[in-house]
Amino acid sequence: MHAHSLYMEFGREEWSALRDNAPLPLTRDEFERLKGLNDQIPFEEAEQIYHPITRLINLHVEASQLLHKSTSAFTGNGEAKTPYIIGIAGSVAVGKSTAARLLQVLLSRWTNHRRVDLVTTDGFLHPNRVLEERGLMKRKGFPESYDIRRLLKFLTEVKAGKPEVEAPVYSHLVYDIVPGEVQVVRNPDILIVEGINVLQVNKDAQVFVSDFFDFSIYLDADENDIKRWYIERFKMLRDSAFRDPRSYFHRYASLTEEESVQTATQIWNEINAVNLHENILPTKGRARLLLCKGPNHEIRKVLLRK
Repeated sequence: MHAHSLYMEFGREEWSALRDNAPLPLTRDEFERLKGLNDQIPFEEAEQIYHPITRLINLHVEASQLLHKSTSAFTGNGEAKTPYIIGIAGSVAVGKSTAARLLQVLLSRWTNHRRVDLVTTDGFLHPNRVLEERGLMKRKGFPESYDIRRLLKFLTEVKAGKPEVEAPVYSHLVYDIVPGEVQVVRNPDILIVEGINVLQVNKDAQVFVSDFFDFSIYLDADENDIKRWYIERFKMLRDSAFRDPRSYFHRYASLTEEESVQTATQIWNEINAVNLHENILPTKGRARLLLCKGPNHEIRKVLLRK
């Protein structure tokens, strides 16, 4: 660790020791159901990495709840506490969805924050018809493809303690927003917001999505590993979801192994790698916690901002 680094660095064993021998409130079966497609993380990851993270976040939430209580006593204002918001960022195919679902379940098992909701920013992408009108279909996932105003309005209402707030729903099968379908968030104790660009800053904006976060996590890995995971996932989808005639990518279901690798590599090089370098990687240093993955999805080190 550099003497003047912004982060404290922990190896796996050091970080694992911070769970303080508390038993993992999760079964193997639950863990397997939480894992995403092609996510090879072992069960030990939940105990050694994610359990200590929830212990740390629990300390932050407790402090936040205490501060709210003290502030309410000071102002004489008896408003209900506002949700504690956690942002999870990182590249396409790095394992954000599994991490978010795992944290949601583990955090909900602490007695002082049972209600934990999870929202992905995919729901705040502009519908395909809008992206097509604006010539942005090949920029899907880039900052300009999101309805940032709607996302900011959603977060403002959640943070203001509004009893019910609606988020749009995205379907990966049809690769579009589902018309008329919403996810209702009802004043949770914790809200997890997962998405590739949640730590993004825009020099033209006065308010950023990350301004609403109380804690933020960035999943990091070597780009060659992420690219390999993306190609592996593409091949698995070719043999599963793409076979559904309703799938936006149904045309890829008949690709050979070699054609699948070529197609996935091209998509990665032309779209995902560009987005990673232009928009996602530059936000890494804004996260409170960095989870650094090795080639087999295992987290090799954890960096915690001082």
